[in-house]
This record gives sequence, structure tokens and C-alpha cells, in this order.
Amino acid sequence: MISSIQYRRCEMKDLHALKEVSESTFAVAFARFNTPEDMHEYMSEAFAIDRISKELSDPDVAYYFAEVQGKIAGYIKLNARQAQTDLQDPHSLELERIYVLQAYQNQGIGQSLLTEAISLAKKEGCHYLWLGVWDQNEGAIRFYQRHGFRTFGKHDFFLGKDRQSDYLMRYELEI
Repeated sequence: MISSIQYRRCEMKDLHALKEVSESTFAVAFARFNTPEDMHEYMSEAFAIDRISKELSDPDVAYYFAEVQGKIAGYIKLNARQAQTDLQDPHSLELERIYVLQAYQNQGIGQSLLTEAISLAKKEGCHYLWLGVWDQNEGAIRFYQRHGFRTFGKHDFFLGKDRQSDYLMRYELEI
């Protein structure tokens, strides 16, 4: 377990590093389950420089790096209000992405990132934190359940041309 993790909100100067980390972690997590064509289509859209740049400029979208000894170990992406993919509930915060680089996996960074997301949602005065998780990702589902998330719905998610299903899960915050 790594004991010293620093968090910092990403800024425009982090654009290329954020793109690289996003692509790398997503590919490691999902390439073996999807066709190269679907991966390419999704990643070229979701992690396009202009899209990430626009998100970094949006006050309702926040990316945070987790750093260990000055090196990026992972990141989270949080969406508020209208930037949320589904609910757009002003009393909630969406955890759209939580990823840890392979070299830092199984060292408590994912749990630490989740704790940071919960803390940020509380600071914003939110009633709950929610996310979508692929219904085939049993390890992630168990991880979220262990940390108090409960399923409240389902939605379709397209990875390229492949229609997949996500469970919607939420964590109730004490106000």
C-alpha cells in the first residue's frame, strides 16, 4: 500500500498527459473484451484532444490526478449538473471515470481515488455520488458494492458500435 498520494485538479497544461493516461488505462482495462475497431472508434472520440480541452474548460467537469512521488498513478473524472451523462441532478456528482495505471494497481490507489471523489462530493454539498459500471465488470461492481454503492438502474453504453449495458450505482452521502 502506498501511503503518500497527492491529488491535484488537472489544468490545461495537463491536457496531453491526461489524454495519454486516459487512453492507456482504458485500453488496458477493456481492449481484451472489445474489437480493435470498437476500441478505436470509442477512444478517438472520448479521448480526442479537443474534447478533453473543452472538458478542462467546463466548470462542471473536473479531472484529478493521483500522484505518487510526483508521478501520475491514476485519475478521476467528476461531472456536476448538466455535464453529467444521465441524471443531471444538481444534488449529485457523477464519477464518470476512475482509473489507475497498471504499474500502480493493487496498491490502494483505486480505493484512495474513490475516497477522494466522495470527499469532493461532500464538499460540494451533494446528496449522493453516482456512476455507471459495465455490467460485465464483476470486479469493479464488487469494489463499488464493498464501498457502499448500491445499484439503482441500468443504461445502454456504446463502445464503438457495440451496445453494452452499465449498472447505475449510487453512494448516499451524509449531509
